[in-house]
Amino acid sequence: MILDLIFPNRCIHCNRIIESYFLVCNLCLDQVHFTHYDYFERNPIKEKCSLLFPVENTYALIRFEEESLSRKIIHELKYKGREITGKILAEWTTERLDFKNQRPDLMVSVPLHPKKLRERGYNQLHLFTETLSKFYGIPFDHHLIQRNHYSKAQALKDKQHRLETINTFSVTQPVTGKHILLIDDVFTTGNTISSIAWEILNSGDNKVSILVMAVDI
Repeated sequence: MILDLIFPNRCIHCNRIIESYFLVCNLCLDQVHFTHYDYFERNPIKEKCSLLFPVENTYALIRFEEESLSRKIIHELKYKGREITGKILAEWTTERLDFKNQRPDLMVSVPLHPKKLRERGYNQLHLFTETLSKFYGIPFDHHLIQRNHYSKAQALKDKQHRLETINTFSVTQPVTGKHILLIDDVFTTGNTISSIAWEILNSGDNKVSILVMAVDI
């Protein structure tokens, strides 16, 4: 296309011209710090979550490190309007995560408040979740959890404010007897995940596993 010639897509790290669908070039892909976590074994997220709520399995794709390409990728998704990044991250996940014969029953992503959704124009987790859902054959529900209060981005909060998640979320309909895979972008303190997990667990005889794009602990 003419626009591709005038405004070619460039690697967000080294600025090389790359194909329009890609985010980083092949050389810079080696600088993305993947976690190599085992979904079924103990890892830092499972250790943290186990202190907050009963958790089954946990996985993070990349490490959210200071001044890293991984952090830049997440910021492209959340703050630069590049929604397609969610699909790319999902494809990287499918190359590394195997549920084997223990697939969850349902995928649920952390919701945005309607005001935040209008500001951003999209939920950064939806395309990620939908891509995973299609690949693994696991249904998703974007409306099972609702966010009750508007708040500024987690990245702009201090640690004390991040702990204030009581009554932030609620379940919109009864759900019971399900193994739910709860999906978020960045795992930090675990308090947002914990708040939602308890809503799901208290809703019925459910189990919760965690999948995040990046981990920052």
